[in-house]
Amino acid sequence: MTTTSSRGRRRAPSRIGRAAGKAAALQKPRVILALLLLLALTSVMLLDGYLRAEVGGDQRVRTGAGSSDVPDDILDGGPVLTFRGGRATTVSVPDKTIALTFDDGPNPTWTPQVLKILQEYDVPGTFFVVGSMVSRYPGIVKDMVEQGNEVGIHTFTHVDLSYQSEARVTREMTQTQLALAGAAGITTTLFRAPYSSETDAIDNYSWPVYKELGEDGYTSVFVDTDSDDWKRPGVSKIIKWATPEDGEGASVLFHDAGGERSQTIAALPKYIEKMQAAGYTFTTISGAMAEQTGERTGAAPGGGIPGDGASGAAVSPLQAAHREATGVTLYEGKALIAAVTLAEWTVPALSVGLMVVGVAVMGRFGMMLVLARRHHRKRNRRRFGWGPTVTRPVSVIVPAYNEKECIANTLASLAKSTHPIEILVVDDGSTDGTSKIAREAADRLGMTNVRVLRQENAGKPAALNHGVRNARHDIVVMMDGDTVFEPDAVHQLVQPFADPKVGAVAGNAKVGNRDTVIGAWQHIEYVMGFNLDRRMYDLLRCMPTIPGAIGAFRRDAVLEVGGMSEDTLAEDTDITIAMHRAGWQVVYQEHAKAWTEAPGSLKQLWSQRYRWSYGTMQALWKHRKSLTDKGPSGRFGRVGMPLVVLFQIVTPVFAPLIDVFTLYSMIFIDLRAALLAWLAVLGVQLVCAAYAFRLDREKYRYLLMMPLQQLAYRQMMYLVLIHSCVTALTGGRLRWQKLKRTGEVGTPAGVS
Repeated sequence: MTTTSSRGRRRAPSRIGRAAGKAAALQKPRVILALLLLLALTSVMLLDGYLRAEVGGDQRVRTGAGSSDVPDDILDGGPVLTFRGGRATTVSVPDKTIALTFDDGPNPTWTPQVLKILQEYDVPGTFFVVGSMVSRYPGIVKDMVEQGNEVGIHTFTHVDLSYQSEARVTREMTQTQLALAGAAGITTTLFRAPYSSETDAIDNYSWPVYKELGEDGYTSVFVDTDSDDWKRPGVSKIIKWATPEDGEGASVLFHDAGGERSQTIAALPKYIEKMQAAGYTFTTISGAMAEQTGERTGAAPGGGIPGDGASGAAVSPLQAAHREATGVTLYEGKALIAAVTLAEWTVPALSVGLMVVGVAVMGRFGMMLVLARRHHRKRNRRRFGWGPTVTRPVSVIVPAYNEKECIANTLASLAKSTHPIEILVVDDGSTDGTSKIAREAADRLGMTNVRVLRQENAGKPAALNHGVRNARHDIVVMMDGDTVFEPDAVHQLVQPFADPKVGAVAGNAKVGNRDTVIGAWQHIEYVMGFNLDRRMYDLLRCMPTIPGAIGAFRRDAVLEVGGMSEDTLAEDTDITIAMHRAGWQVVYQEHAKAWTEAPGSLKQLWSQRYRWSYGTMQALWKHRKSLTDKGPSGRFGRVGMPLVVLFQIVTPVFAPLIDVFTLYSMIFIDLRAALLAWLAVLGVQLVCAAYAFRLDREKYRYLLMMPLQQLAYRQMMYLVLIHSCVTALTGGRLRWQKLKRTGEVGTPAGVS
């Protein structure tokens, strides 16, 4: 973006302006990619739910309907219903002939055993397969066809089509055809409706469905003899019920899926032997039709078959209903199988991930509660002390870039400090008169301990380093230009330096503009997420971040580690880890309180948290060698770094799984159970938050915003982190970004 001076001359954009423009240009596609990843996850879950009849499932089964609209010759006819030439006709199975049919498969346990038995006895079968099962177990269907068996459609999700719309019926058939095309490279003209039996069970609601499918070239298949093996009555009864009377031919129904089928597996070879001994032969539905009529089931109107892109004749008369899938149908079928395979692998993996995330989240809550309580009791004991009281003067560094709204309030709060301080305001090339306002505020307040240093715009780390180099005292306090300190904040903050092993101290940053919805959400996060975390990390001696709003360092220690680095966007995390690696202890001082102005809009909040998340990843990567270091550096690498990665990156990245699965369960599975589970997790979080508020002596009324925070704010933070991960994985770069300030955070006394 270019700027125009008061004289109308156009100036080239500044370095930070160019960087901001590039950052904005890079963010949009990565945000879209992050959203696409979440959309892909949701789509995979919906596909898996559809395959398992959790999404769009319909368990209704029609019974007791009349059949006045169904012709009598159909009700009394054979088990094969065709509509050749537009006229309904039934075909019977020839005498002494058995057409073995199997419903509801394929099943990875039972179908291969059925196929093995059929192969051993050299007997063909006709399998009416469920499309969702075909797409999940395509290899079984391929073996089925290659073995010489015939397949027919049993819908995609095993629904009663008499209840479904015309569009749903078409979808059920088409999707199953695509599944067959992808699995075995074929489509079929055979169809058997779920929950159907003999032709005399056709009613006024199912008859229009059969007619419509018949006009599309489908042959509907019913049964003459039902083994009722799904009832598991015992092997002998299955054989008895499957045996036709008086040498009649029959379409015999067994099941190779849909439940426990060990009795079917035991009965099938005995049944085959019995029928062969009685002089029966076995064939497929197409074989029975060819023997009875001399025609093939594939002789559909116009010479085609149902399903686009399918053509060609079957080689074997026993598989006459099959057609080779070609063109679009074949490729769409393969795409369906690939998508289902992805879902079959992804959803279980996500389920495991969900369990891991759930355990990690609950473990974190438990750790925070236990360790925070120990930390509070330890630091608030009557006899606790860091050592001799630190009373010597310290330097306070205030980096400022275009802070005209806030800098006066910041200096006003420091003017009330109970600890002797010098103040260095480092103006990082501001264009809004920040340095002038700072000088005027200092003069107005009678502050003779304020120095205003100016530099060309070089970023916050450079401004802090400038301040450190010019500091006159051995302890430097760093704060943001939009932050106000409580009167005793500096005094409380520097007391841990009585211990010579302490190199840096993190203060207690609080949200000042908390009376808006966004501010209240961030207030909860600061108290519960940041400060409770810091208590835990302090006790474990692996504090990962000293907040930029309030932190103190030994000046020599900062110089020893090379000062504030520009290598990352999270200079506060970077310097904190560097202090650990140099052997210094980093502690948390809960009584040193500062009030900061949190982002006031979602756009600013996204920008800030995106920088924080990405910068944290950069800092962790920069210091990755601490994992193998010895001493204090190794301690942080093997304790602090895994905790930060687990709790601040991995868990939040996968935490949306909890919400997605919960929402999915609420909509498609069990609303009450899912809602209770969500409320239970919310209850645990409320307990943790209430305890954190108690430790910080905060008002509990803000916790009323927590349920809404979980529904909206938390999702945004997840997306920000996913966005940051995408940026890191794609090698993106991001510059420090200036947030718009309002100056509404005044002295601490004005904060409610």
